[in-house]
Amino acid sequence: MALIKSVRGFTPSIGKDTFLADNATIIGDVVLGEGCSVWFGTILRGDVNSIRIGNGVNIQDGSVLHTLYQKSTIEIEDDVSVGHNVTIHGAKICKGVLVGMGSVVLDHAVIGEGAIIAAGSVVLSHTQVEPWSIYAGVPAKFVKKVDPEQAKEMNQKIARNYHMYASWYE
Repeated sequence: MALIKSVRGFTPSIGKDTFLADNATIIGDVVLGEGCSVWFGTILRGDVNSIRIGNGVNIQDGSVLHTLYQKSTIEIEDDVSVGHNVTIHGAKICKGVLVGMGSVVLDHAVIGEGAIIAAGSVVLSHTQVEPWSIYAGVPAKFVKKVDPEQAKEMNQKIARNYHMYASWYE
């Protein structure tokens, strides 16, 4: 069973039809929407500030979400896929984004709608990633624009697949 822990008077809120892996850890001021999945070894640590996650979001194995005390929060909008071993620290991730495996997204960065962060990228603090674009590298830089319909189709397919995978564990 996932570890769900209250801290500083905040108890995580988990939306219906949300899968939490047995060793996922959800702490403090965390609100998870409906139809989400939080995979094995993932930590959502809302002990120092809030983490708000929309509907249909998947946060894959080994990822860590955290914030700065009184300085940054995490907001993840609907239908976002967060790849394996991603670190998100105090950033905003807009609707339909794909954050590739092993990426790091730092405080006050904003990842625009439908954007793709390539695997292994480091998005520095305060970076504004354009909607419908690919960013890659260390530090992450603009690579190219993507067709909004193609990106939306691909990113939604990944999000739907993770909802299906979660159903296998029920």
